[in-house]
Amino acid sequence: MIQLEGLSKRYGNVVAVEDLTLTVGAGELLVLLGGSGSGKTTTLKMINRLIEPSSGLVRLDGTDTMSMPAHELRRRIGYAFQRVGLFPHLTVAENIAITPSLLGWSTDRVRQRVDALLELVELDLNMRDRRPNELSGGQQQRVGVARALAAGPSVMLLDEPFGALDPLTRQRLQESFRRIRQEIGLTAVFVTHDMTEALMLGDRIAVMNDGQLVQIGTPHTLLTAPADDYVNQMMRTPRRQAAIIDTLLANGTNLAS
Repeated sequence: MIQLEGLSKRYGNVVAVEDLTLTVGAGELLVLLGGSGSGKTTTLKMINRLIEPSSGLVRLDGTDTMSMPAHELRRRIGYAFQRVGLFPHLTVAENIAITPSLLGWSTDRVRQRVDALLELVELDLNMRDRRPNELSGGQQQRVGVARALAAGPSVMLLDEPFGALDPLTRQRLQESFRRIRQEIGLTAVFVTHDMTEALMLGDRIAVMNDGQLVQIGTPHTLLTAPADDYVNQMMRTPRRQAAIIDTLLANGTNLAS
């Protein structure tokens, strides 16, 4: 579905991404995991040409993405990010309808699509005429996901979409997105620096550091067989959190008895 072959991005003497090669299978969610400056967001943006690569190529369904106009490519790929970016002067329905309207869909088809997507992201239909400033952060993020899915893309890119939300809302949206992806068979690339989020959502995880791919594998592989000390240190955080919770539960059980 998505193939990156020798993908690199340089800014003068600074290498943001270096010789990255990987494949994302149809229906797979690949997480790009790494700290700030690791190259994960640059990689994501090169897939839909928000950033043009210095070398290498991206193939989408076997087609070199440089062979098509950038705006056409982006209409085939859903894109959701942390700041949401809803247009404040448009209603929820109008925000979701932007891409279908640009594609020339009929008014009835657009309305049906908007209503179907509101239901998919678990928002009441009575929200369709509200403005973004009338919504909570979690509701705005759901609208952002709906907008990214509006034209029925087979591929979706997500750049820390839930990072600015409180823990409970973030967990609900993670679970909601996992359900949505399974329902529609979506292929997705998901950027995060949160190890626990990566383990919960990813079919596979690609760990990046200083613009290079360090390891790619299933959550189980990364937890049980980290390729180097960097990956091992990243995996220590969820292990440590789990150990703390286990200790608290054990102490609580002892106190209760």
